[in-house]
This record gives sequence, structure tokens and C-alpha cells, in this order.
Amino acid sequence: MVLKTLTFLSAVASGLCASSPPSGSITVGPGGTYSTLSSALQDTSSNVYFVYATSIKERVVITRPNITIYGQTSDESTYSQNQATIYNNIPASTAGSNEGSATVSIHGSAKDVKIYNLNIANTYGVGSQAIALAINGTRFGAYGVNLTGYQDTLLTNNGLHYFGKSYINGATDFIFGMNSSIWITQSTIETTANGWVTASGRLLDDPYYYVIDRSDVIGTGNQYLGRPWRDHARVIFQNSVLGSQIQPAGWSGWGSTPTDNVFYGEYNNTGPGAWNSARISFATKMDEGLTLDTVFGGSTSWVDPNYL
Repeated sequence: MVLKTLTFLSAVASGLCASSPPSGSITVGPGGTYSTLSSALQDTSSNVYFVYATSIKERVVITRPNITIYGQTSDESTYSQNQATIYNNIPASTAGSNEGSATVSIHGSAKDVKIYNLNIANTYGVGSQAIALAINGTRFGAYGVNLTGYQDTLLTNNGLHYFGKSYINGATDFIFGMNSSIWITQSTIETTANGWVTASGRLLDDPYYYVIDRSDVIGTGNQYLGRPWRDHARVIFQNSVLGSQIQPAGWSGWGSTPTDNVFYGEYNNTGPGAWNSARISFATKMDEGLTLDTVFGGSTSWVDPNYL
């Protein structure tokens, strides 16, 4: 009995929430206090928010630090049972900027934000950049989150960003940004048409990495693992399964962007899209993988251990 109690308390402390709101949280959706997450975030009586099973069309902007948002689910260990969705269909061409199109936008002032088991979608589709999630605050954690879009689904800027047991889909440059390290692990990345998975905007002397670790890259289209948005792009796929949609070259250039300082690494991947003799000349077959501690510069205590 004592062991069961300790296990329960440990789960609550680490963030696992499942189907019911934590005590003291602000609730959203059917049966909740607020009808939208945006309106709920104006209530600062708690930093914890719970979204019941629902689908809400809105644009959410998070400006406060230390916010935790839970979506209702029957299994917090996976994105596949998520029941709460926030969506919009704003293109960047209308919004005036990539970030302005984001269904959920996390400002630089919003450090230490955590999102659990929430579906976030930008349904605009072909024709313009259209962001589902834009992150500008450091130490951001996404756990069991489902992101859907087409072009530029996930904008990862400024700081350290962690995705565990999550899902991200798109076609064109759908994981992109600059001035940030992102670690995606035990997740599913699905391509939906021709394009590129990543577009790293890493600049000279920038300490940041994009790492996709222990994940499945599935889907359709003629796809590449990445192309360099800036000329010091640094992306690593490791310990992952790469599907047949990944072209033999693996990676591609981007117009006249120089590739002399690009680092595109692969380590211990399997599947039909894994390393082969036709890999592009500026890709590297690595002798060992990277650790989270290296990529995040030793700042890892904030990551939920249930999603490592």
C-alpha cells in the first residue's frame, strides 16, 4: 500500500495526469470553467491548466513563465490517445509573419512551459508557411504532444526545447528555426508529401543542435532529412528508423547556401532510408551518438524523467 501511494505521488509530481484535472488547476472545455484556453490563461490564480476532451478553434499566446498545460487523455505515455485539440488555419501570408500564424505561440518571456497530451494543429495546408507551434521561451517541454501542419509546422527558436513521446507531421521544412537546441526522442515524425523534415537556421559560433533520437520517420512523398536554412546548419538523426520515403542522398542543399560548414550527422539508424553509399557528400556517418547532456549543455534537470 505504501509503495502504491509513493508511486502515485511520484506520478503527480512528475506531471503525469491522464484523464482528470490536477487539484487547483484551471479547467477548459466542456465541464470546465472557461470555453477557450486563451481565456483561461488570463486567469492567473494558478499556473496549471487542464483542457477537457474538446476541439477549440483559437490562437493561443503564452507570455507567462512556469505554465503547465494538460490535455485530457486515456494514456499519458503516448500522443495517440489525446482527446483535446487546439487548432487554427492562419497562414503566415495573412498573419504577416511565421510566428503570427502560429496556433500556439510561446513568447520569450514564457520560460519553463510544459505541455502534456495536447493536439495542436494548423490546418491551412499548401500555399504558405503556417505554424502549429512557435517556441521562443527556453526550457520548453512537450510530452505526448501531437503537432500537425504542412509547411513549417514547428518553429523552434531561442533556447532549449524537448519533445518526448510526441508526434510531428508536415511536408516542407516542418521542423525549423534558429538559436535553439531541440531534442526529439521516442517520437513519430510523419512526412505527408515531397519536402524536407528539418531546416536548421544555425549561425556561426552558435552552440545549438537539432537531434532526433530513438524515433520513427514514416510517411509519404520524396523526402530529405533536411536542408540548410543557414550555412552552419547542424542536425543529427540517431538510433532511429528511417522510412523508404527518405531519398538515397538523405539530405539536400538549399539554393546557393554554402555547405562547407553544415553538419548533417547520422548514427545507428535502421530502415530503408538509413545510411547508404549514395549519401550526399556533406553528410557524416558518425562513430558515436550525442547525449542529451551534451546537447543541452548540462541543463537537463527540468526535463520530465517519464519521457526520457
